[in-house]
Amino acid sequence: MNVLVINAGSSSLKYQLFNMETEAILAKGMCDRIGLDGHLKHKPVSNKKPVFDESIPLPTHAEAINVVIEKLTSADYGVIESLSEINAVGHRVVNGGRKFSESVRIDQEVINAIEACARLAPLHNPANLMGIEACQKLMPNIPQIAVFDTAFHQTIPDYAHIYPIPYKYFEDHDIRRYGFHGTSHRYVSKLAIDYLGGKVEGSKIISCHLGNGASIAAIKDGKSIDTTMGVTPLEGVPMGTRSGSIDPAIVEIISSLEGNISIKETMEILNKQSGVLGVSCLSSDFRDVEKAAGYDIETGLRIESAPVNELCKLALEIFCYQVAKFIGSYIVAMGGVDAIIFTAGVGENSPYARRVITDNLNGIGICMNEPTNRFRGLGKFVDITGDDSKAKVLVIPTDEELVIARDTVAIVNG
Repeated sequence: MNVLVINAGSSSLKYQLFNMETEAILAKGMCDRIGLDGHLKHKPVSNKKPVFDESIPLPTHAEAINVVIEKLTSADYGVIESLSEINAVGHRVVNGGRKFSESVRIDQEVINAIEACARLAPLHNPANLMGIEACQKLMPNIPQIAVFDTAFHQTIPDYAHIYPIPYKYFEDHDIRRYGFHGTSHRYVSKLAIDYLGGKVEGSKIISCHLGNGASIAAIKDGKSIDTTMGVTPLEGVPMGTRSGSIDPAIVEIISSLEGNISIKETMEILNKQSGVLGVSCLSSDFRDVEKAAGYDIETGLRIESAPVNELCKLALEIFCYQVAKFIGSYIVAMGGVDAIIFTAGVGENSPYARRVITDNLNGIGICMNEPTNRFRGLGKFVDITGDDSKAKVLVIPTDEELVIARDTVAIVNG
Protein backbone atom coordinates (compact mmCIF):
# COMPACT_ATOMS: atom_id res chain seq x y z
CA MET A 1 0.00 0.00 0.00
CA ASN A 2 1.24 3.48 -0.93
CA VAL A 3 0.24 6.26 1.47
CA LEU A 4 0.56 9.98 0.75
CA VAL A 5 1.07 12.03 3.92
CA ILE A 6 0.00 15.66 3.77
CA ASN A 7 0.86 18.44 6.22
CA ALA A 8 -0.86 21.60 5.00
CA GLY A 9 -0.03 25.04 6.40
CA SER A 10 -1.60 28.37 5.55
CA SER A 11 0.82 28.99 2.67
CA SER A 12 2.67 25.68 2.50
CA LEU A 13 2.11 21.98 1.93
CA LYS A 14 4.63 19.33 2.97
CA TYR A 15 4.26 15.78 1.70
CA GLN A 16 5.80 12.32 1.75
CA LEU A 17 4.82 9.24 -0.22
CA PHE A 18 5.43 5.93 1.58
CA ASN A 19 5.49 2.33 0.40
CA MET A 20 4.02 0.85 3.55
CA GLU A 21 5.08 -2.71 2.78
CA THR A 22 8.64 -1.60 3.58
CA GLU A 23 7.84 1.79 5.17
CA ALA A 24 10.26 3.28 2.65
CA ILE A 25 9.88 6.89 1.52
CA LEU A 26 9.34 7.00 -2.24
CA ALA A 27 9.34 10.79 -2.54
CA LYS A 28 8.99 13.90 -0.41
CA GLY A 29 8.75 17.61 -0.90
CA MET A 30 7.24 20.95 -0.06
CA CYS A 31 5.03 23.45 -1.82
CA ASP A 32 5.84 26.87 -0.41
CA ARG A 33 4.41 30.38 -0.82
CA ILE A 34 0.98 29.09 -1.88
CA GLY A 35 -1.20 32.04 -2.87
CA LEU A 36 1.87 34.20 -3.45
CA ASP A 37 4.52 33.49 -6.10
CA GLY A 38 4.77 29.77 -5.37
CA HIS A 39 7.70 27.36 -5.10
CA LEU A 40 8.02 23.56 -5.19
CA LYS A 41 10.85 21.37 -4.02
CA HIS A 42 10.21 17.74 -4.94
CA LYS A 43 12.71 15.00 -4.16
CA PRO A 44 12.39 11.46 -5.56
CA VAL A 45 13.92 9.10 -2.99
CA SER A 46 13.35 5.60 -4.36
CA ASN A 47 15.14 6.18 -7.66
CA LYS A 48 17.90 8.33 -9.10
CA LYS A 49 15.67 10.89 -10.77
CA PRO A 50 16.62 14.54 -10.23
CA VAL A 51 15.25 16.93 -7.63
CA PHE A 52 12.76 19.53 -8.87
CA ASP A 53 13.40 22.83 -7.07
CA GLU A 54 11.82 25.78 -8.86
CA SER A 55 9.34 28.61 -8.56
CA ILE A 56 5.97 27.56 -9.96
CA PRO A 57 2.48 29.14 -9.84
CA LEU A 58 0.56 27.81 -6.82
CA PRO A 59 -2.49 30.06 -6.39
CA THR A 60 -4.35 27.64 -4.07
CA HIS A 61 -3.86 24.39 -2.19
CA ALA A 62 -5.86 22.61 -4.90
CA GLU A 63 -3.26 23.62 -7.49
CA ALA A 64 -0.51 22.61 -5.08
CA ILE A 65 -1.96 19.09 -4.73
CA ASN A 66 -2.31 18.88 -8.52
CA VAL A 67 1.34 19.81 -8.97
CA VAL A 68 2.42 17.26 -6.34
CA ILE A 69 0.53 14.47 -8.11
CA GLU A 70 1.95 15.58 -11.46
CA LYS A 71 5.50 15.38 -10.12
CA LEU A 72 4.92 12.05 -8.36
CA THR A 73 3.71 10.51 -11.63
CA SER A 74 5.89 12.36 -14.17
CA ALA A 75 8.42 10.66 -16.42
CA ASP A 76 11.20 13.03 -15.31
CA TYR A 77 10.61 13.24 -11.55
CA GLY A 78 8.06 10.55 -10.71
CA VAL A 79 8.16 7.48 -8.50
CA ILE A 80 4.79 5.96 -9.46
CA GLU A 81 3.04 5.43 -12.79
CA SER A 82 -0.34 6.96 -11.99
CA LEU A 83 -2.64 8.38 -9.34
CA SER A 84 -4.21 4.94 -8.94
CA GLU A 85 -1.04 3.78 -7.13
CA ILE A 86 -1.85 6.06 -4.18
CA ASN A 87 -4.06 3.92 -1.94
CA ALA A 88 -4.75 6.35 0.91
CA VAL A 89 -3.96 9.85 2.16
CA GLY A 90 -3.07 10.70 5.75
CA HIS A 91 -3.51 14.29 6.89
CA ARG A 92 -1.92 15.98 9.86
CA VAL A 93 -4.57 17.97 11.74
CA VAL A 94 -3.31 20.16 14.56
CA ASN A 95 -6.28 20.33 16.94
CA GLY A 96 -9.01 17.72 17.31
CA GLY A 97 -10.45 19.33 20.43
CA ARG A 98 -12.17 17.15 23.00
CA LYS A 99 -13.82 15.00 20.33
CA PHE A 100 -10.89 13.04 18.90
CA SER A 101 -8.68 10.79 21.01
CA GLU A 102 -7.42 8.81 18.01
CA SER A 103 -7.02 9.04 14.25
CA VAL A 104 -10.19 8.72 12.13
CA ARG A 105 -11.39 8.26 8.56
CA ILE A 106 -12.52 11.62 7.22
CA ASP A 107 -16.19 12.14 6.41
CA GLN A 108 -18.41 15.21 6.55
CA GLU A 109 -18.97 14.82 10.29
CA VAL A 110 -15.21 14.81 10.88
CA ILE A 111 -14.76 17.86 8.64
CA ASN A 112 -17.46 19.69 10.59
CA ALA A 113 -15.72 18.85 13.86
CA ILE A 114 -12.34 20.06 12.57
CA GLU A 115 -14.03 23.29 11.47
CA ALA A 116 -15.56 23.67 14.93
CA CYS A 117 -12.08 23.36 16.47
CA ALA A 118 -10.71 26.13 14.23
CA ARG A 119 -11.37 28.74 16.94
CA LEU A 120 -8.85 26.83 19.09
CA ALA A 121 -6.26 26.66 16.29
CA PRO A 122 -7.10 29.51 13.88
CA LEU A 123 -3.68 29.42 12.19
CA HIS A 124 -3.62 25.66 11.66
CA ASN A 125 -6.99 23.90 11.37
CA PRO A 126 -8.27 25.99 8.43
CA ALA A 127 -5.03 25.26 6.55
CA ASN A 128 -5.32 21.55 7.38
CA LEU A 129 -8.86 21.61 5.99
CA MET A 130 -7.66 23.22 2.77
CA GLY A 131 -5.31 20.28 2.27
CA ILE A 132 -8.10 17.79 2.98
CA GLU A 133 -10.56 19.47 0.63
CA ALA A 134 -7.98 19.71 -2.16
CA CYS A 135 -7.21 15.99 -1.88
CA GLN A 136 -10.89 15.06 -1.75
CA LYS A 137 -11.54 16.91 -5.00
CA LEU A 138 -8.61 15.35 -6.80
CA MET A 139 -8.92 11.87 -5.24
CA PRO A 140 -12.61 11.48 -4.29
CA ASN A 141 -12.53 7.67 -4.06
CA ILE A 142 -9.30 7.36 -2.06
CA PRO A 143 -9.61 7.01 1.75
CA GLN A 144 -8.58 10.13 3.64
CA ILE A 145 -7.47 9.83 7.26
CA ALA A 146 -7.07 12.59 9.87
CA VAL A 147 -4.27 12.20 12.44
CA PHE A 148 -4.46 14.75 15.26
CA ASP A 149 -1.55 16.38 17.11
CA THR A 150 -3.77 16.61 20.18
CA ALA A 151 -5.06 13.01 20.26
CA PHE A 152 -2.16 11.51 22.23
CA HIS A 153 -2.69 14.03 25.02
CA GLN A 154 -6.38 13.23 25.56
CA THR A 155 -5.28 10.92 28.41
CA ILE A 156 -4.06 13.86 30.51
CA PRO A 157 -6.12 13.81 33.76
CA ASP A 158 -8.53 16.62 34.48
CA TYR A 159 -6.42 18.11 37.30
CA ALA A 160 -3.62 18.61 34.74
CA HIS A 161 -5.65 19.79 31.76
CA ILE A 162 -8.23 22.08 33.42
CA TYR A 163 -7.06 25.68 33.81
CA PRO A 164 -7.80 27.44 37.14
CA ILE A 165 -10.16 29.93 35.50
CA PRO A 166 -14.00 29.97 35.73
CA TYR A 167 -15.10 26.40 34.94
CA LYS A 168 -17.70 27.61 32.45
CA TYR A 169 -14.93 28.34 29.95
CA PHE A 170 -14.14 24.64 29.86
CA GLU A 171 -17.77 23.49 29.90
CA ASP A 172 -19.07 25.98 27.36
CA HIS A 173 -16.03 26.77 25.23
CA ASP A 174 -13.65 23.78 25.51
CA ILE A 175 -10.81 25.85 27.00
CA ARG A 176 -8.34 23.29 28.39
CA ARG A 177 -4.80 22.04 27.94
CA TYR A 178 -4.65 20.15 24.63
CA GLY A 179 -0.94 19.84 23.97
CA PHE A 180 0.69 19.31 20.58
CA HIS A 181 3.44 17.27 18.89
CA GLY A 182 1.42 14.22 19.98
CA THR A 183 2.53 12.03 17.05
CA SER A 184 6.17 12.81 17.84
CA HIS A 185 5.86 12.11 21.57
CA ARG A 186 3.98 8.88 20.84
CA TYR A 187 6.59 7.68 18.34
CA VAL A 188 9.75 8.35 20.35
CA SER A 189 8.31 7.19 23.69
CA LYS A 190 7.35 3.84 22.13
CA LEU A 191 10.92 3.39 20.88
CA ALA A 192 12.28 4.27 24.32
CA ILE A 193 9.97 1.77 26.04
CA ASP A 194 11.04 -0.92 23.57
CA TYR A 195 14.69 -0.08 24.30
CA LEU A 196 14.08 -0.41 28.03
CA GLY A 197 12.64 -3.89 27.61
CA GLY A 198 9.20 -3.31 26.17
CA LYS A 199 7.19 -3.19 29.39
CA VAL A 200 4.66 -0.39 29.04
CA GLU A 201 3.05 -0.77 32.47
CA GLY A 202 5.13 1.06 35.04
CA SER A 203 7.20 2.96 32.44
CA LYS A 204 8.00 6.63 33.06
CA ILE A 205 9.26 8.59 30.06
CA ILE A 206 9.88 12.30 29.53
CA SER A 207 9.91 13.26 25.87
CA CYS A 208 11.51 16.59 24.91
CA HIS A 209 10.46 17.63 21.39
CA LEU A 210 12.78 20.60 20.99
CA GLY A 211 12.74 22.55 17.77
CA ASN A 212 11.63 25.98 16.65
CA GLY A 213 8.43 24.88 18.33
CA ALA A 214 9.09 22.93 21.51
CA SER A 215 7.09 20.86 23.96
CA ILE A 216 7.78 18.34 26.71
CA ALA A 217 5.51 15.44 27.65
CA ALA A 218 5.30 13.26 30.74
CA ILE A 219 4.39 9.75 29.57
CA LYS A 220 3.44 7.21 32.22
CA ASP A 221 2.41 3.65 31.35
CA GLY A 222 2.66 4.67 27.69
CA LYS A 223 0.09 7.46 28.09
CA SER A 224 0.53 11.22 28.20
CA ILE A 225 -0.28 12.56 31.68
CA ASP A 226 0.96 16.13 31.16
CA THR A 227 2.55 18.33 28.53
CA THR A 228 3.87 21.86 28.34
CA MET A 229 1.87 23.31 25.45
CA GLY A 230 -1.66 24.30 26.33
CA VAL A 231 -4.82 25.35 24.56
CA THR A 232 -2.43 26.78 21.96
CA PRO A 233 1.23 26.08 21.12
CA LEU A 234 2.26 29.33 22.86
CA GLU A 235 2.40 27.89 26.38
CA GLY A 236 5.36 26.03 27.86
CA VAL A 237 9.08 26.43 27.26
CA PRO A 238 10.52 29.38 25.29
CA MET A 239 10.81 28.55 21.61
CA GLY A 240 12.35 30.02 18.47
CA THR A 241 9.91 32.94 18.32
CA ARG A 242 7.29 32.06 20.99
CA SER A 243 7.56 33.33 24.54
CA GLY A 244 6.36 30.17 26.26
CA SER A 245 4.68 30.54 29.65
CA ILE A 246 4.69 34.09 31.02
CA ASP A 247 2.65 36.19 33.44
CA PRO A 248 -0.67 36.76 31.57
CA ALA A 249 -0.69 40.39 32.71
CA ILE A 250 2.24 41.01 30.36
CA VAL A 251 -0.29 41.08 27.49
CA GLU A 252 -1.93 44.19 28.95
CA ILE A 253 1.39 45.76 29.91
CA ILE A 254 2.90 45.34 26.44
CA SER A 255 -0.28 46.69 24.87
CA SER A 256 -0.08 49.88 26.93
CA LEU A 257 3.68 50.31 26.47
CA GLU A 258 3.33 50.05 22.70
CA GLY A 259 0.64 52.71 22.47
CA ASN A 260 -2.41 50.63 23.32
CA ILE A 261 -1.99 48.16 20.49
CA SER A 262 -4.63 45.46 20.12
CA ILE A 263 -4.62 42.07 21.82
CA LYS A 264 -4.09 40.53 18.39
CA GLU A 265 -1.00 42.67 17.82
CA THR A 266 0.33 41.83 21.28
CA MET A 267 -0.18 38.12 20.64
CA GLU A 268 1.73 38.54 17.39
CA ILE A 269 4.67 39.82 19.45
CA LEU A 270 4.47 36.86 21.82
CA ASN A 271 4.14 34.32 19.00
CA LYS A 272 6.53 35.69 16.39
CA GLN A 273 8.94 38.14 18.03
CA SER A 274 9.72 36.52 21.36
CA GLY A 275 11.50 33.41 22.64
CA VAL A 276 15.09 32.90 21.54
CA LEU A 277 14.70 35.56 18.83
CA GLY A 278 13.30 38.11 21.27
CA VAL A 279 16.03 37.73 23.88
CA SER A 280 18.98 37.23 21.52
CA CYS A 281 17.90 40.11 19.23
CA LEU A 282 19.62 38.07 16.52
CA SER A 283 17.83 34.96 15.27
CA SER A 284 15.32 32.22 16.01
CA ASP A 285 17.74 29.66 14.56
CA PHE A 286 19.55 27.95 17.42
CA ARG A 287 22.59 27.37 15.21
CA ASP A 288 23.04 31.10 14.67
CA VAL A 289 22.54 31.83 18.35
CA GLU A 290 24.95 29.13 19.52
CA LYS A 291 27.64 30.38 17.12
CA ALA A 292 27.16 33.97 18.29
CA ALA A 293 27.38 32.81 21.92
CA GLY A 294 30.79 31.30 21.14
CA TYR A 295 29.92 27.59 20.90
CA ASP A 296 30.91 24.98 18.33
CA ILE A 297 27.58 23.71 16.97
CA GLU A 298 29.13 20.33 16.10
CA THR A 299 30.36 19.52 19.62
CA GLY A 300 28.46 21.97 21.83
CA LEU A 301 31.72 23.04 23.45
CA ARG A 302 32.94 26.57 24.06
CA ILE A 303 35.37 27.95 21.48
CA GLU A 304 37.92 29.71 23.67
CA SER A 305 38.94 32.31 21.07
CA ALA A 306 35.39 33.10 19.92
CA PRO A 307 33.71 36.37 20.90
CA VAL A 308 30.57 36.00 23.04
CA ASN A 309 27.30 37.74 22.28
CA GLU A 310 25.94 37.99 25.82
CA LEU A 311 22.29 38.23 24.76
CA CYS A 312 22.62 35.08 22.68
CA LYS A 313 24.24 33.34 25.63
CA LEU A 314 21.38 34.51 27.85
CA ALA A 315 18.72 33.31 25.37
CA LEU A 316 20.25 29.82 25.35
CA GLU A 317 20.54 29.73 29.13
CA ILE A 318 16.88 30.73 29.54
CA PHE A 319 15.79 28.00 27.11
CA CYS A 320 17.86 25.25 28.74
CA TYR A 321 16.86 26.28 32.25
CA GLN A 322 13.16 26.23 31.44
CA VAL A 323 13.38 22.83 29.73
CA ALA A 324 15.21 21.37 32.74
CA LYS A 325 12.67 22.92 35.11
CA PHE A 326 9.77 21.26 33.30
CA ILE A 327 11.64 17.94 33.23
CA GLY A 328 12.09 18.19 36.99
CA SER A 329 8.41 18.91 37.53
CA TYR A 330 7.42 15.92 35.43
CA ILE A 331 9.71 13.64 37.42
CA VAL A 332 7.70 14.73 40.46
CA ALA A 333 4.40 14.25 38.59
CA MET A 334 5.30 10.66 37.64
CA GLY A 335 7.13 9.73 40.83
CA GLY A 336 10.37 9.12 38.98
CA VAL A 337 11.68 8.71 35.45
CA ASP A 338 13.17 5.84 33.44
CA ALA A 339 14.33 7.81 30.39
CA ILE A 340 14.59 11.36 29.09
CA ILE A 341 14.36 11.69 25.32
CA PHE A 342 15.76 14.49 23.16
CA THR A 343 14.14 14.72 19.73
CA ALA A 344 13.29 17.13 16.86
CA GLY A 345 15.51 19.80 15.32
CA VAL A 346 17.27 21.09 18.44
CA GLY A 347 17.02 17.88 20.43
CA GLU A 348 18.64 15.83 17.67
CA ASN A 349 21.12 18.45 16.50
CA SER A 350 22.30 20.53 19.45
CA PRO A 351 24.91 18.88 21.68
CA TYR A 352 25.08 22.21 23.54
CA ALA A 353 21.37 22.16 24.49
CA ARG A 354 21.45 18.50 25.48
CA ARG A 355 24.53 19.03 27.66
CA VAL A 356 23.33 22.16 29.45
CA ILE A 357 19.82 20.80 30.04
CA THR A 358 21.23 17.57 31.46
CA ASP A 359 23.81 19.46 33.56
CA ASN A 360 20.87 21.24 35.19
CA LEU A 361 19.60 17.81 36.25
CA ASN A 362 22.85 16.62 37.83
CA GLY A 363 21.54 17.47 41.29
CA ILE A 364 18.87 14.75 40.98
CA GLY A 365 21.31 12.16 39.69
CA ILE A 366 20.80 12.45 35.93
CA CYS A 367 23.88 12.83 33.73
CA MET A 368 25.13 12.16 30.21
CA ASN A 369 28.31 10.84 28.67
CA GLU A 370 29.90 14.03 27.38
CA PRO A 371 32.08 12.54 24.59
CA THR A 372 29.13 10.48 23.31
CA ASN A 373 26.99 13.62 23.21
CA ARG A 374 29.27 15.45 20.76
CA PHE A 375 27.28 14.94 17.58
CA ARG A 376 24.51 16.54 15.60
CA GLY A 377 22.09 15.05 13.12
CA LEU A 378 23.19 11.41 13.00
CA GLY A 379 19.64 10.42 12.16
CA LYS A 380 19.71 7.39 14.44
CA PHE A 381 18.93 6.35 18.01
CA VAL A 382 21.85 7.20 20.35
CA ASP A 383 22.15 6.40 24.07
CA ILE A 384 24.13 9.22 25.67
CA THR A 385 23.56 8.15 29.28
CA GLY A 386 26.34 8.79 31.79
CA ASP A 387 27.77 5.91 33.82
CA ASP A 388 26.16 6.95 37.12
CA SER A 389 22.90 8.35 35.76
CA LYS A 390 19.68 7.37 37.54
CA ALA A 391 17.78 7.53 34.24
CA LYS A 392 18.58 6.88 30.62
CA VAL A 393 19.31 9.90 28.42
CA LEU A 394 18.43 9.15 24.79
CA VAL A 395 18.52 10.94 21.45
CA ILE A 396 15.78 9.53 19.21
CA PRO A 397 15.01 11.01 15.76
CA THR A 398 11.30 11.62 15.44
CA ASP A 399 9.21 10.59 12.44
CA GLU A 400 5.77 12.15 12.63
CA GLU A 401 5.04 11.41 8.98
CA LEU A 402 5.62 7.69 9.51
CA VAL A 403 3.20 7.72 12.46
CA ILE A 404 0.58 9.34 10.23
CA ALA A 405 1.20 6.75 7.50
CA ARG A 406 0.96 3.86 9.97
CA ASP A 407 -2.30 5.16 11.44
CA THR A 408 -3.65 5.58 7.92
CA VAL A 409 -2.89 1.96 7.03
CA ALA A 410 -4.37 0.68 10.29
CA ILE A 411 -7.66 2.51 9.72
CA VAL A 412 -7.93 1.62 6.02
CA ASN A 413 -7.27 -2.05 6.79
CA GLY A 414 -9.77 -1.99 9.63
